[in-house]
Amino acid sequence: MTTDVVELLRAALGDRVDTGDAGLEAARADKSGHAAAGRPLAVVHAASVDDVRETLRIASATGTPVVPRGAGTGLAGAANTGTGEISLSLRAMDRVLEVRGDDLLAVVEPGILNADLNAHLAPYGLWWAPDPASRAISTVGGNIATGAGGLLCAKYGVVRDAVLGLDVVLADGRLLRLGHRSVKGVTGYDLAALMIGSEGTLGVVVGATLKLRRLVPGEVCTLAATFPHVAAAASAAAAVTAAGVQPAIMELMDAVSLSAVHALLDLPAPLPGVAQLTIQTDGPAAREEAEAIAAVLTTAGGTVALSSDPDEGERLLRIRRSMHPAMERLGTTLIEDVSVPRSALPAMFAEIARIEREHGVAIPTVAHAGDGNLHPNFVFAGPDVPARVWEAADELFRAALRLGGTLTGEHGIGVLKRRWLADELGADQWQLQRQIKRVFDPAGILNPGKVFLDPVEASPAPVETSH
Repeated sequence: MTTDVVELLRAALGDRVDTGDAGLEAARADKSGHAAAGRPLAVVHAASVDDVRETLRIASATGTPVVPRGAGTGLAGAANTGTGEISLSLRAMDRVLEVRGDDLLAVVEPGILNADLNAHLAPYGLWWAPDPASRAISTVGGNIATGAGGLLCAKYGVVRDAVLGLDVVLADGRLLRLGHRSVKGVTGYDLAALMIGSEGTLGVVVGATLKLRRLVPGEVCTLAATFPHVAAAASAAAAVTAAGVQPAIMELMDAVSLSAVHALLDLPAPLPGVAQLTIQTDGPAAREEAEAIAAVLTTAGGTVALSSDPDEGERLLRIRRSMHPAMERLGTTLIEDVSVPRSALPAMFAEIARIEREHGVAIPTVAHAGDGNLHPNFVFAGPDVPARVWEAADELFRAALRLGGTLTGEHGIGVLKRRWLADELGADQWQLQRQIKRVFDPAGILNPGKVFLDPVEASPAPVETSH
């Protein structure tokens, strides 16, 4: 049967079907550091909508699972492809099909990188707001599949706020055009919104109509504020939010993450225990807002430096964007992603400190402090996630839920958080979402084993590290 599926794919798609060792091995893993068991049957490098439709027709006819994939930069294992599965890569579908400045929209293929899209839009005086730390290597389609966010979310919104419509291929090969090109549109159920964050379990996104913004006029001001410990920095971030000033970016790095990045970038080591807030304001009132924020931070005990030099701003943001490479140098990393109400940010950092003490694990943490999204990192030696790390992660997730938060703000559930999904959703909503999955994918061939875990399974699915 395996040979038959590959032969059918080759007959339909020719050399776009890859069965080489390197391609199959790469498709097993993403940037989470974890890999699927076994190798996929093949990697299909789709170059067109027709390629995607033909792949899914063959998969549907043969009952073969398909795992959609972008650049492989996900952090929850959602695009990892294993034994008996087809890896369907959309990376080669990377064209900008249309830009309409008058309507503030663009139509793009899913494989285009975030940074490449905004470089294309800049001459039009436009940009697409979602800004993940991985923007130089992550695709728009992957952002849509995971409901990605990034550094600018607090002011400019997440992917869900920046998509008007989607072209989606269902498991049986049918093509749907969801959403609209108009600013308003409420006809029927919002199936485009349902697809955002569905992690490839409902359909394969092959095109997106994006909501654009005009480039923000005025200067950009950047503040770097250091605090003697992370609790003080978290309280200062909450104070900025409470003050009613809306920065474009507000990022928090604890002492361990800050030291690790400084070492990676060959920068002078920060003082022991010091945490840092990096904040940017933009627009015509950028200077006034930056000065107001500086006053709040100083009152909260911070040592503050303010600059309007674009190069200095980029240097400071590079420190934040280098977090994941820095963690990789410390060992194998379980990169997590919880969100809490912004006022609960200090309490969540207190919970992280408690969990570190009680479980004897280090949890370097950065946060999009402007929207309450934290990225705790569990660093350990060896290829397998130790039981004590899973136990600490379990407590961390439950702490976020107790504080009114959520299991994931932007990375998705994938394979790494399936165990806890029902804890957040509750039994009724969990079952309803399973039923929605079956409506779109009756045979269950789209990204099986991702997002949902049967309640009878009492522990996280085994995951193998890709290191």
